[in-house]
Formats: sequence, structure tokens, C-alpha cells
Amino acid sequence: MFDNFPKTRPPLPKEIKDIYVAHYKSNREGQTTATSLAQRMESWLHRQVANDVLKPQDSEKLTLELGAGTLNQLQYEPSVHLYDIVEPFTDLYINSPALARIRNAYSDISEVPKSNRYDRITSAATLEHICNLPDVIAKSGLLLAENGVLRASVPSEGSWLWTLGWKLTTGLEFRLRHGLDYGLLMKYEHVNTAREIEEVLEYFFNNVKCKVFGLSKSISLYRYYECRNPKIDRCHEFLGKSNS
Repeated sequence: MFDNFPKTRPPLPKEIKDIYVAHYKSNREGQTTATSLAQRMESWLHRQVANDVLKPQDSEKLTLELGAGTLNQLQYEPSVHLYDIVEPFTDLYINSPALARIRNAYSDISEVPKSNRYDRITSAATLEHICNLPDVIAKSGLLLAENGVLRASVPSEGSWLWTLGWKLTTGLEFRLRHGLDYGLLMKYEHVNTAREIEEVLEYFFNNVKCKVFGLSKSISLYRYYECRNPKIDRCHEFLGKSNS
């Protein structure tokens, strides 16, 4: 299983490489009309992840966020005080005022001490980007505390509705602004489909629940997954094989 992992990103044309960093930050911060609309739609992703910490009594839950980006998830989690992140692209968050809320910042999940245990491991629009996804999910399972939960939201990558959505918004704007094909950037960024992500989650967790922003998994823009009771032996077994 997972013979197609780790994934390899297709090369980006030089024209897209030259504007990649600026575009990525602009996209995450909703600086254009289309990305602003996308950010409003994506608020569903962030709210689902944060639903368990909206009350003050939940502020002591220890959290590890995978792919924290510009730290925009924190605006949805005002009560959480114990917050670690994994984010390799430090330029995205280094000047963020929210950085003061971060306890520890890691560039890779392998840097997180194995003795750490988190009440919640979260991810908003990140799992579709991770080339070695099974490795990351297996490690997440081992880092969860007893009764801990992995809360992850993703775009419904691979569905016709999701594809139509970005083609008519950010894809169209990207073409008009830069004269370039946004589809090439999407192929570079989104290496995993929603179906592949679900398969990985179900392989490493006994209890996986899915909620969709749409009519069904195949007719939706986004999915939210709540994963409990990791298969510890399977996590260890997979990581042992991948490291051998």
C-alpha cells in the first residue's frame, strides 16, 4: 500500500517560479479579489478545525498545527494558549504578530520530540500539499495524547466541483494578471487528492469521521476529517519500514 508515496512534484516553469513566493503570500492573505473570495469560502475549513476550542475551558489543550503557513488559523482559535506548529516555509510567518502565541516552531514533524503528546493535531488546507503524507500521518498518530484527535480540513481535490471552482476564480484571475496557466501551479501544489488523503487517514486511524461542504464527497468544495484512536502498531510498523 502507498506505493505511490512519497510523491514527486512536477517542475514549475520559470515564469511561475519567479512569482511563486509573492503569489503564495498574496493567496494566503487574500490580497486580490479572487483570493479574498477564496479566503471567505475557506473560512469553513478553519472553523471546522477550531470547533473544539471555542470555549475558555478548552484553552489548555495542547495543539500541534501541521502546515501553519501565515498563522491564519489562530484567528479562529482565540482561546488556545499551548500552541506548537510545523511549517517549513518560515518566511510565511516570521513577521506575523500571531507569532507571539507560538510556543515551539518546527520545520518538519520529525523535529518534534517523540515524547511530546498533543491533545489535538490540526491541519487546515495542508494535507493535499504533503509529498510524504503517510509518514506524516503515522507520526501524528504517535504524537497524540490518550483521547487526542487529529482534526484536518482539505479541499475536495480530484472532484469536478472543486476543479470548476478554482478555474473560475483564482485560475481565471491568475491568467488575467500573469498570462500563465494556474493549473500548472495547482499540479505542483496539490500532490494528493481528497480520496488519497482519506485512504491514508483510515489506514492509520480506527475512527475517521468526514463532514463535507457540499452535497456529498464527490460534489463538494471541502472536506473535514476528525480522526481518533490511532492504530499505534500500524504507525510504528510503517515508520519502521519507511526508515529502513
